[in-house]
Amino acid sequence: MLTRSGWLYFHEKDDYFPKMAETGLKQATRRIGILPLDHFALMSYAACVEPLRAANLLSQKPLYEVINISPDGLAVGSSGQAFINCQATTEADLNLDYLFVIAGGDPTKLFDTTIMYWLQRLARFGVRIGGVSGGPLILAKAGLMDGRRMTVHWEHAEALAEVSPSLLIERSLYVIDRDRVTCAGGLAAMDMMHALISQHHGAMFARMVSDWFLHTDIRPSAGPQRGGLVERVGTTNAAILDAVAAMEHHIADPLGLPQLATVSGVSSRQLNRLFRDHLNTRTMAYYRRLRLEKADNLLRNSSLSLTEIALATGFASSSHFSSAYRGLFGRPPSAPRARLAG
Repeated sequence: MLTRSGWLYFHEKDDYFPKMAETGLKQATRRIGILPLDHFALMSYAACVEPLRAANLLSQKPLYEVINISPDGLAVGSSGQAFINCQATTEADLNLDYLFVIAGGDPTKLFDTTIMYWLQRLARFGVRIGGVSGGPLILAKAGLMDGRRMTVHWEHAEALAEVSPSLLIERSLYVIDRDRVTCAGGLAAMDMMHALISQHHGAMFARMVSDWFLHTDIRPSAGPQRGGLVERVGTTNAAILDAVAAMEHHIADPLGLPQLATVSGVSSRQLNRLFRDHLNTRTMAYYRRLRLEKADNLLRNSSLSLTEIALATGFASSSHFSSAYRGLFGRPPSAPRARLAG
């Protein structure tokens, strides 16, 4: 038997079973509510609840109680084929410590006043409210993120900023700001749960939980949501990477070629030559494609109008946007939504 930092390790049949050392203080079970909304992201759901299950298993104590909730208590379908059975309704008196809203698809379309009032009520009673994947957008629509830092999945960031320009949105994996917890979703939820379990039971135990899932590379909250520029752009040229980084930060307010060249530390002519030699395109053509691809993402994953999307991606009018979109994709911007509706 080994003792380290208040934890006991018991060796049995070549496996190590951790157990909390008795401290004389009874640890209360934290009640974690999960509100999966229709077409929720299944990966995000699993990455939230599985670390809690593992924490109970490894500690051999009920550290966490997970309660799946829906407005009517019925099962909720994910974006795939899985359904989650729910144990409670939003009308029940649940006495929660945390409530996580998990959403997928197009969360801008999800506006249930009953859920919004319920979330506001929980917040007034001191429940820590969290949103995962598209869930942070629901919290913002409920008015729960005013004055607090937050993040959201990169697919929804532009739509959220367009709907609520005053929000303090960060492009990070997760953000814990006092009694609000927001997470970009996917595997980032495991990083978030690692941080919460560390707060509750210490970093050593949280590491054991992460190791249980072979989650050995714990990322910080401020980690990037997407792969690095080198992988996305396909070059290591510093001037090009600086230019593309500036483009990605100026989608709604496009920079001109001279400005991009200044950021990159080269002349406009040299920047164009670099883009042509390394990426087989001109600088501003690459920039326009980047903006149109972002617009295509908004068409598929938000309920913004064509005019709103045009403005959010730096086009002066919806007609200008429609012409550019058709020129790149060979179809009108209404086509993606018509296909989704069909």
